[in-house]
Amino acid sequence: MIDLGFEPDVNKILEFLPVSNQKPDSDEAENPELMGRNLHSAKAKYRQTVMFTATMPSAVERLARTYLRRPAVVYIGSAGKPVERVEQIVYFVTEKEKRRKMCEILGKGIEPPVIIFVNQKKGCDVLAKSLEKLNYRATVLHGGRNQEQREYALASLKSGSKDILVATDVAGRGIDIRDVSMVINYDMAKNIQDYTHRIGRTGRAGKEGTAVSFLTKDDSGVYYDLKQLLITSPVSTCPAELMNHPDAQHKPGTVMTKKRHEETIFA
Repeated sequence: MIDLGFEPDVNKILEFLPVSNQKPDSDEAENPELMGRNLHSAKAKYRQTVMFTATMPSAVERLARTYLRRPAVVYIGSAGKPVERVEQIVYFVTEKEKRRKMCEILGKGIEPPVIIFVNQKKGCDVLAKSLEKLNYRATVLHGGRNQEQREYALASLKSGSKDILVATDVAGRGIDIRDVSMVINYDMAKNIQDYTHRIGRTGRAGKEGTAVSFLTKDDSGVYYDLKQLLITSPVSTCPAELMNHPDAQHKPGTVMTKKRHEETIFA
């Protein structure tokens, strides 16, 4: 909800929650004997607020600092980074080459389930129908589907009646499908955070996984960050085309051209 711009609304709701029965913000809160005194009293019982989040962007961190008292934070792996068991593979392609390359990869006999990410809802539907025509068992998950349809799509993948889930970033967070062998970014994510969440659908629970991404010239905004992830991954290799690409040498917006630099100095 915060990602969608509802941070003020969430804060407004939380402001109206009762605060008269909060736990003390002191060492007393760690004392089980003191905290247990009012355990059986409905009126005097302390209120407990628990927040679970897979990520901690600045907006969520502000929320946590405001409303949580003496919170415990547990990190599994490295925050904001893909797990080291996921091999990241990158191909530079044109839009017309994507479908052929995808079929070439799937034709190698990849163990299901597989998740294919597409940026647009319409693109999901079109790609899923194309896969079905090629005798692949595919289903769809995106924001245009109602809750019943979404649950059916996930259940189909988990039960094995479908092998491939074609999805938007709706499937990038908050879902756990066991033993996803491969994630394919048919359309590259718009930012490195979404990319990290997407490929986190594989390589879970101690398993190894593979993440394949198709890059086009329109994805240059993520070249630098993607390069950094690849060169720090112990199981991935950064292709020379990305390593040496001009747009991968600096983070977008951080390098000023020589002409603009001179204009700044003499302004």
